Amino acid sequence: MPPETEFSAPSPAALSDSPPQAGEILLTLIAPMAVAEAVEDLLLARSDLVSGFTSIAADGHGSRLALHGAGELVSGHAPRLQIQTITTPGAVRELLAALKAALPRAALYYWLTPVLEKGPL
Repeated sequence: MPPETEFSAPSPAALSDSPPQAGEILLTLIAPMAVAEAVEDLLLARSDLVSGFTSIAADGHGSRLALHGAGELVSGHAPRLQIQTITTPGAVRELLAALKAALPRAALYYWLTPVLEKGPL
């Protein structure tokens, strides 16, 4: 194998020591800050479905986003928390159902993305 240089990178197979399980999915949740802690608490309570997650502060923008309060109206965006976790399709469906049941009017938004590869670098 040729030595690594700043212009070449190892193949993805060489980097991944943890290939994804068949059909793993990245769940991305967007939560208004008013319910963000409740969403995190639910995820932490469901360790049978979620082994861990990452969260990051985000701002919601767009014409379909309802802005509340003077601060949001002046700034033109709404603070949100973005949460991501990798899990299986069955666990995702169960988790989404649990969120909907626990927080029926929370204005959560989500999307699912297939996981092609994952692992530590």
